[in-house]
Amino acid sequence: MIVSGYVANSSALIVYGRIGQMGLLRAVLGRVYIPPAVRREVFGDDVPPEWIKERALTQPLASRILVSRLGPGESEAIALAMEIGGTWLILDDLAARRLAESLGIPLLGSLGLLLKAKDQGLITSVAPLMEAMRCEEFRISDEVFTGILAAAGEI
Repeated sequence: MIVSGYVANSSALIVYGRIGQMGLLRAVLGRVYIPPAVRREVFGDDVPPEWIKERALTQPLASRILVSRLGPGESEAIALAMEIGGTWLILDDLAARRLAESLGIPLLGSLGLLLKAKDQGLITSVAPLMEAMRCEEFRISDEVFTGILAAAGEI
């Protein structure tokens, strides 16, 4: 499968917004699609930036997604990625990631986006941005933090 385009859940949009890095997210991803539940969770009644496109679901949520007990944002993001096809799903929640993987949906998380940004030469170091994410209560275990630093060639 050729993968192009991105569907995002709320977590990456929220954490990158909190650390003032929505511009970096845009530079890494270009256009991003979000389902209605994610728009409500992240933007409320506000209109998302032009590079974030809300896309309504056209199919009912699949039974596997409904019984998974995920939140509305995760459920709709997984369903939208399945509907569109050929997209990466930006997702951090472990249970949601497991379900998406079982459905064959390619995944990137908030930290993987930092690695992508570094690979593209958009940032010189992932460490300060991970620290900023931690300050905004984005949970990153010490083991994962060290693993991302190693993957980025920073240790």
